[in-house]
Amino acid sequence: MAFAFTPGEPAGIGPDLAVQIAQQSRDYELVTFADPALLQTRAQQLGFTLQISDDLKQVERKAGRLTVRPVPLEAAIQPGILTPNSAAYVLETIRLATESCLQNEYSALITGPIHKGIINDAGEAGLVCRACGPERIQQIPFSGHTEYLQALCGVDEVVMMLAIPSTATKQPLRVALVTTHLPLSEVAAAITPQKLEQIIPILHQGLIDHCKLSAPTILVAGLNPHAGEDGHLGREEIEIITPVLERFRSEGMKLEGPLPADTLFTPQKLAQADAVLAMYHDQGLPVLKHNGFGNAVNITLGLPFLRTSVDHGTALELAGTGEANLGSLQQAIAVAQQQAKPL
Repeated sequence: MAFAFTPGEPAGIGPDLAVQIAQQSRDYELVTFADPALLQTRAQQLGFTLQISDDLKQVERKAGRLTVRPVPLEAAIQPGILTPNSAAYVLETIRLATESCLQNEYSALITGPIHKGIINDAGEAGLVCRACGPERIQQIPFSGHTEYLQALCGVDEVVMMLAIPSTATKQPLRVALVTTHLPLSEVAAAITPQKLEQIIPILHQGLIDHCKLSAPTILVAGLNPHAGEDGHLGREEIEIITPVLERFRSEGMKLEGPLPADTLFTPQKLAQADAVLAMYHDQGLPVLKHNGFGNAVNITLGLPFLRTSVDHGTALELAGTGEANLGSLQQAIAVAQQQAKPL
C-alpha cells in the first residue's frame, strides 16, 4: 500500500518523526509532503543519514531513504521556535496530500501534529478550498486538522475517533466525539438532534467499514452529570439524545445510553462495547489518553479516504533532541495498513 504523510508543524517533532521512520525498512510506500531541506537539516541535527528522492514512481522503502513530495518553506526553521511564516506551508502540505488522496494516488493520509494557534495567529484561517472543485470554492475557518480535512473534501460531516489498538491482554478502546474543538461554553448548544443524526450513522458505518465489525455496539455518553439525573441536572438527555437513540435503535443499531460519563468507562461496561460516543472533546479523550497515550491513533471517519494521525501534539521542547517517541506514528501507520482499502 502507498500512504501520504504530512509531518505537520516544522518547528515541532513532526520532521523528527519523518526522519526516524525513514531509518526503518518498510513493507509499504510512504510519500512525505514536506520541505526536503528541512528534513535533511533535522536529520543532521539528530545524527542520522538521510537520502531523499522525489521520484514518485519509484517510492523508497529501504532504511535511510525517504521519498518526498517537495513543498518549500518560506524561511529557515529552528526546532522548538514557532513562526507565523510556517503556517501557509503547513496547510499547503495538507492540501496537496489531500488532493492526492482524492485522486486515488494513496490508500490513506497519515498526519503529524500541527499547531492550531500559530496557524490562526498568522491569518491563514481563510485559505481557499481548491480541492472542493470550482463549484465549491470557499474560505475555510481553521479550527483543527479534522475540520480542515472535512472542508477540503467537501463533505457535510466527519467523526473524530481515537483508538488504542488491542493487545494480548486488552481489547481495543475506541472513543468518538459528537463535537470536537469547541469551547466548553458552546458545547450544549451544539448537541442537537440534527448533529446526532449525522454523527451516529457515520460512526456506525465507520466501525463496519474500517474496523470490520458487522454489528457494532456503541455506548453513548450523556451530556450532563449523571446523564441529567432524570432531568434534575439538565434536560438534553431527555429532550435531545434519547429520542435520537431510540429512533436508530428501532432501525437495528446497537446503542446503549445515554449513560453517565463517570461510570461509562469502567472495564465491565467497555467489555460490552465496540466504541464509546462522547459528547465533547474532554469528556472522552482524557480517559483514552490516560490508558494509552503515545500508542493511540486518531482516525477521521466520513472522508472519501482513510485518515489516521498521531495522538500527541507538536512537543516543541523535544524537537531536534532525538527524544521524540515514534510509537504513535507507528500505530497510525499500522492502523492504515489494516484498515485502508487497496487502490
